Amino acid sequence: MTARSSLEAPLHPVRNERLGIALRVLSTLAFAMMGVCVKALGDAVPLGQVVFFRSAVALLPLIAFLWWRGEWPRGLATSRPMGHVGRCLMGAVAMFTSFATIRLLPLAEATMLAYLAPVMLALLGWALLGERPSAGRIGGVVLGLAGAAAFCLPAFAGALPDTGALGVVLGLVTAALTAGALIQVRRLTLLGEGAGAIAFWFAVVSALIGLATLPWGWVWPGPATLLLLIGTGLAGGIAHILMTLSFSHADASALAPFEYLSVLWAVALGFAFFAELPGLAFLLAGPLILTGAFIARPAKPK
Repeated sequence: MTARSSLEAPLHPVRNERLGIALRVLSTLAFAMMGVCVKALGDAVPLGQVVFFRSAVALLPLIAFLWWRGEWPRGLATSRPMGHVGRCLMGAVAMFTSFATIRLLPLAEATMLAYLAPVMLALLGWALLGERPSAGRIGGVVLGLAGAAAFCLPAFAGALPDTGALGVVLGLVTAALTAGALIQVRRLTLLGEGAGAIAFWFAVVSALIGLATLPWGWVWPGPATLLLLIGTGLAGGIAHILMTLSFSHADASALAPFEYLSVLWAVALGFAFFAELPGLAFLLAGPLILTGAFIARPAKPK
């Protein structure tokens, strides 16, 4: 899932840009490894069970990190519980659709579609928050939408199998839900909600939503499946922590280009683990979507 809210806040007074870049690169690798775990699970494990493990296991490193920062448990207080509910619901549904997309599409293509979220976020920011678009951000949105069209045309023209077309649709839904969740994160942050509380309650609510699917038939995981489920949660939780630490050591402008390594990791890991090769649509659309996402992305706090 591409709903990637972080705990971006300064932690260390001494900043080391090289360390920050290294941490950001490692966070993109951790996110890609989470995708590998989800894809390796395949259809053997229900999506709700995967969402539960992704969220519940991620709480372990998150709690340890908040305790280390001195924010446990006081940093979890909130005066906007309903705001968290809206953010959590959109983010949790996005996690379901994101994992379904990873199952249906090659890992690199599912990862690339997630980068339409900044483009959709820019559109929602203009429509819902009254933000004034700059010429550069308008150009980024146009590039991103052009890339989406180039990637989606084969699916909508019937040139892909049904599972591929469904994967593309779910990928677009994921990007839209992620953008909506990030809009709500912006609102909560402006209202004074702490990043630790936002991340913690999202993990808790997502775990509960995943747990609620238990009556629809979970499976008893064998050792290999259990390791993949735990790996999904640990990789996702550690990725967020590494991303948070990277922003405490380097400016957002220095780290931004490295965010898009997730797609390169996905290409390499998809080939290494699943013998996947990017198709022509990916090669045409990828540069447009990634460039558009880079230009349209919101500025992160320094």
